[in-house]
Amino acid sequence: MFDEEDLAEIRGERERWEDETLEPFLERGERKDDFVTVSNHEVDRLYGPEDIAEMDYDEDLGLPGEPPYTRGVYPTMYRGRTWTMRQFAGFGTAEETNERFHYLIDEGQTGLSTAFDMPSLMGIDSDHPMSEGEVGKEGVAVDTLRDMEILFDGIDIGEISTSFTINPSAPVIYAMYIALADQQGVPREEVRGTLQNDMLKEFIAQKEWVIPPEPSLDVVTDTIEFAVEETPKLHPVSVSGYHIREAGSTAAQEAAFTLADGFAYVEDCLDRGMDVDEFAPLLSFFFNSHNSIFEEIAKFRASRRIWARVMEEWYGAETDAAKRLKFHTQTAGQSLTAQQPLNNIVRTTVQAMAAVLGGTQSLHTNSYDEALALPSEDAVRVALRTQQILAEESGIADIVDPMGGSFAIEKLTNEMEAEIMAYIEEIKEMGDGSVRDGVLEGIEQGYFHREIQEASYQYQKRVDAGKETVVGVNEYQINEDPDTDILQVDPETRDRQLNRLEEVKDERDDAAVEDALDDISEAIENDENVMPAIIDAVKAYATMGEIMAVFEEHHGAYQEKIGLA
Repeated sequence: MFDEEDLAEIRGERERWEDETLEPFLERGERKDDFVTVSNHEVDRLYGPEDIAEMDYDEDLGLPGEPPYTRGVYPTMYRGRTWTMRQFAGFGTAEETNERFHYLIDEGQTGLSTAFDMPSLMGIDSDHPMSEGEVGKEGVAVDTLRDMEILFDGIDIGEISTSFTINPSAPVIYAMYIALADQQGVPREEVRGTLQNDMLKEFIAQKEWVIPPEPSLDVVTDTIEFAVEETPKLHPVSVSGYHIREAGSTAAQEAAFTLADGFAYVEDCLDRGMDVDEFAPLLSFFFNSHNSIFEEIAKFRASRRIWARVMEEWYGAETDAAKRLKFHTQTAGQSLTAQQPLNNIVRTTVQAMAAVLGGTQSLHTNSYDEALALPSEDAVRVALRTQQILAEESGIADIVDPMGGSFAIEKLTNEMEAEIMAYIEEIKEMGDGSVRDGVLEGIEQGYFHREIQEASYQYQKRVDAGKETVVGVNEYQINEDPDTDILQVDPETRDRQLNRLEEVKDERDDAAVEDALDDISEAIENDENVMPAIIDAVKAYATMGEIMAVFEEHHGAYQEKIGLA
């Protein structure tokens, strides 16, 4: 990017500056022995043209909206419209969450994001013995289509985009949403939103599953195949690094393992005979945004560049849509502290800035009280206002890729890309040339678990030793009795949910339910796409647990190997 004579002159000036100007100041000492990111990646004191001398502007940077999308997936980015502000919501019964949905829409939220309780996430019903004590506690309880009808009462799903954070039982929630669209008269091709549905990530990090990895992957591919034909505006998978980072990974591990999962889904779809330029645009991504602002920006930029290049070079993608990596971001939940919870507003703001400067398409900002409980309305409002202030008052949404060309950012992006690709190549090698097989092998052998565990351990060692400062925790502590109003889930939630479930079972046609469940079983046995049968089953008011039990009967329950060395 620079003339060799100019670079030589700059290097000479750098050496002079170090000897004459820097050295006297270094004698006074610096405030830390090591300057590293949250991921323990060392950062230099100063960056200059010599750090990015090997970069090719067209190949490595380009222009916004053009490959390799380092500078953003759209030419106007937020000058066209701001990112989607999508606050996570869900607790108690469908009625309570519906009320929160309406509140968020009234406050200016532009997309809904649904949190489910643990029984729903695990594909069991509220009346299951294992559900006791968990109904409506972590998110909203959804057992049947009746709950979905109440959840979106008064909300036109043809006019709003909805995200569903759910995985093993994601196909059932997807089917319920399609059934609801049919009820509302919304054409399926107009239904918008995102289904998380990333089962590979579950086996790597979040650890919610029902059936083993390979049949789980088959079901994910069924949803992608169905979405291409029926709901082309809905993303059937959100390939999720967020939970990998929350489990303790580094930024590079988060991006590498997430992109590897994405490539695994691509390979599985290709093996099914699908056209990469048809299905790849429906894949979306979900990343974490942590405290080290420049590392996070570099991570987002490097991920876009890698996705564009690999999709073209490895998988033959030809269209821009298939090569664009579009992603949602959530600020780092594991960075929130119960101590001095108002400090979390500042952390969230920094993390949100990193996401926006890194080019996210939608954003969730965590509420300051989430280390204590589910977010209160006041805390949710502050979190949403944080995004609105960034969008409307800060000016960071006015320049397309304002970080582009920064010596530091470009060098960090290059370093991040190299580290990410080293992991992906290692995974590919584990699969004898297949990223998909490498991911499955890595899950089976505990590779991902060990990598994340070691990174998490090293970070905690730095915190415990005081090398990593966490304000209010290991530095700047105060004696406090936090007086924070927190959301309390009504203890009668479970009773109300069980009553509704019982009513649905009493009113439905049991024979129709049995026939529908038999059709799912037949689709599994015949290796057919299971989505049409699941949609028929939810329309007959089969329960989440009844549907998921069919899959478990065919494939068995998955149990992770332990003690892997």
